[in-house]
Amino acid sequence: SLVQSLDVRVLPNTAGCHSVSEAVTTAQMAREVFGTDWIKLEVIGNSDTLQPDVFGLVEAARILASEGFEVFPYTTDDLIVAERLLDAGCKLLMPWCAPIGSARGPQNPEALRSLRGHFPDIPLIVDAGIGRPSHAAAVMELGYDAVLLNTAIAKAGDPVAMAAAFGKAIEAGRGAYCAGLLEPRDMAVPSTPVIGMAAFS
Repeated sequence: SLVQSLDVRVLPNTAGCHSVSEAVTTAQMAREVFGTDWIKLEVIGNSDTLQPDVFGLVEAARILASEGFEVFPYTTDDLIVAERLLDAGCKLLMPWCAPIGSARGPQNPEALRSLRGHFPDIPLIVDAGIGRPSHAAAVMELGYDAVLLNTAIAKAGDPVAMAAAFGKAIEAGRGAYCAGLLEPRDMAVPSTPVIGMAAFS
């Protein structure tokens, strides 16, 4: 009743589920309690790394999508898994950039860039591994649509101030992407015009 009194759209989560049946049952219960078809789908494959069980994830996503859920799948940055999730009925993807709660930031920027390039019209949200506002800015500069945060803010010395810092970083990263970022080069390129400069002999 407390959550319902806030009058906000909630995103229930199947965190802690290690099997397809657990995840599907949890999602069904969440829909009944919160009255929403949204579900962040997690099927954990390893208790130490909290890495998704991508095979179970795809299976659970297919079941839930067929039942009318809008599935937000927590997945890896693997391109083939992403394709399977979309084929299963997911309309967006939530790849990690590092293991949950690790605060290590983007470990494989090229894989994240590849996902953005292959799925230009699919909403992409980085879901795990971000520890600093600069990490959030970095993934937003890759063209991602959003980041999902918890530990980096909840464990900060001043969570409110940290949330504000993340907000600014996310806006900056998105603004930079939309403005058109300069791509890295292999050699120096002069930034000062040489036309009209005096020639000395």
